[in-house]
Amino acid sequence: MTERVVLAYSGGLDTSVAIGWIKEATGMDVIAMAVDLGQGGEDLDVIRQRALDCGAIEAYVADAREEFATEYCMPALKANALYMDSYPLVSALSRPVIVKHLVRAARQFDATTVAHGCTGKGNDQVRFEVGITSLAPELKCISPVRDLALTREAAIEYAEKHQLPIETTKHNPFSIDQNVWGRAVETGFLEDIWNAPTKDVYSYTDDPAYPPIPDEVHITFVKGIPVAIDGRAVTPLQAIEEMNRRAGAQGIGRIDVVEDRLVGIKSREIYEAPGAIALIAAHHELENCTIEREQARFKKQIEDRWTTLVYDGQWYSPLKKSLDAFLEDTQDYVSGEIRMTLHGGRATVTGRRSDASLYDFNLATYDEGDSYDQSNARGFIEIFGMTSKLAAARDVKFGKGVDFGVGDLS
Repeated sequence: MTERVVLAYSGGLDTSVAIGWIKEATGMDVIAMAVDLGQGGEDLDVIRQRALDCGAIEAYVADAREEFATEYCMPALKANALYMDSYPLVSALSRPVIVKHLVRAARQFDATTVAHGCTGKGNDQVRFEVGITSLAPELKCISPVRDLALTREAAIEYAEKHQLPIETTKHNPFSIDQNVWGRAVETGFLEDIWNAPTKDVYSYTDDPAYPPIPDEVHITFVKGIPVAIDGRAVTPLQAIEEMNRRAGAQGIGRIDVVEDRLVGIKSREIYEAPGAIALIAAHHELENCTIEREQARFKKQIEDRWTTLVYDGQWYSPLKKSLDAFLEDTQDYVSGEIRMTLHGGRATVTGRRSDASLYDFNLATYDEGDSYDQSNARGFIEIFGMTSKLAAARDVKFGKGVDFGVGDLS
């Protein structure tokens, strides 16, 4: 039997051309696999037929929208995951779910190899290949662009020569990746980091300079997961979709960042993630009310490590699995309601309430009814500052006290 390869198929130029290119270069039959992660655009049945028309012996389509939202986006929400304090892992989160379906298809169709359309410059080649070998060490991985010299010019020439049913224009200036969690845009004139984004860069968000009237939204969480919006029950997918629509209309979630890639390159990236940014802001503020101080401080360190692991393609690593357990434990009391105002590019929390809140009004108030015993403060300060006081006295003893630079005051 002819050896088979499963190709992660998007329906675009490069992966469409890759079907025939792989066959010619390796002799392997190609099975194309597309995954619906809520990216919108073309109908997946159209994409499936295109793969067959381009020479795939089989085309496999997986609807992973609910799976992606529940099993990948929600853990990221619990981690308040923002790489370099800005990027909500739009592409990085999608790769492990695609990898899982690639491996499943490879085993279903007895394929020995998995192929992807990544270049040798980006993070995604690592995410795909490390993920694949973590789940199925016996599978081989290839990239037509990186390993088989499939340049964009060669792809266009090949498509025209073989009259493939795809758009082969050279004039699309951007490389775009999108799913329900957000949208990533790069290349073209954006590679000059002095150039400002133009209006055509954006699709998920409207211009925040001309917003509609403010939109007040109530988001209910149970153990870190949004379960209702304005009192209406929602699934994780529905929560993301509704917040994409409402926050996107207010221009929330536009991100322009020079990003440190795993491979060592700095890359200018434009992201749109209205739902993700609004939900993370709401979730983080509810945590401020419900997570104990030292646990919250340590959680910040875990969040940063978790986010970097996911960015670096280590979704299936032992360390990430261990960090998952810690993050899940922190969410036991993250239940309650957040009120937000969405307006002009900002998602602003204006109210919070939770039966599990650690905020005690009677302790916090400066008005009548204050239950805080201020007489305790003196002894606390003495004990808290004791080590610093002893160290300062030692410095003075050995002539290393602070020189205040005071001259002759006479």
